Amino acid sequence: MTTDQLPDTHRIGRIRRSPSEIVYILGFLGARNEPIRAHLHDGELLFMSRLHVVDPIGSYIIIQPSANEAANVALLSRPRCTFFASPPGCHVEFVAADPREIMHGGMRAIRFRFPEVLVDLQRREYDRASVSPQIPLQCLADAGGVLSFGGGLVDISVGGIGFLVYDPGITLEPGTVLKGCRMGPDGMPPLILDLEVRYSELVSLADGTRAKRSGCRIIDPPETLKQFVEVSAE
Repeated sequence: MTTDQLPDTHRIGRIRRSPSEIVYILGFLGARNEPIRAHLHDGELLFMSRLHVVDPIGSYIIIQPSANEAANVALLSRPRCTFFASPPGCHVEFVAADPREIMHGGMRAIRFRFPEVLVDLQRREYDRASVSPQIPLQCLADAGGVLSFGGGLVDISVGGIGFLVYDPGITLEPGTVLKGCRMGPDGMPPLILDLEVRYSELVSLADGTRAKRSGCRIIDPPETLKQFVEVSAE
């Protein structure tokens, strides 16, 4: 069971870094008045808002404050934040930095620097096979400054993986590269992969604890991956 709708398990995110592509997708969300959300304080607070202005020329976006004032305070205390939106049949995530409370049109608003990265979900090239029980995954180093952490693999294909991170305080932004991730059952030589995060979402597990589920693209899959997928899915 999830706290919010999870991305379709048959989709994987496409990273967008072009300002023209980002403004098109954000403009679509704004025109539809779609809610945008962010999980704060390890998922204890949900910030909900809507896009008000998307200005790539001025290099900023403006969003409405949340109705939850505690969520506004928490958001403004962060240097950057990952937002997500789930219009029908789609899932979008983007990262915005440097929040600042302003007055816009005589009303309170929050201004951010224009997002540098956005991901929207596309149909996967490869279907993923579920893995049960979960295979341990250990991320030892990465290029995005995330500390080492452990998790559990939940699905895998020759093109990507899905895994759970059991510490909801770990932030994996779209586009983050996780280097030297080691995964495999105990007692077997680990498979070592570099992963690019495509999306992350907060979930509630069966026992009520919270975790984050992330979907990743495998960078330069090794030749041994296909065999690993076949064995893991058995």
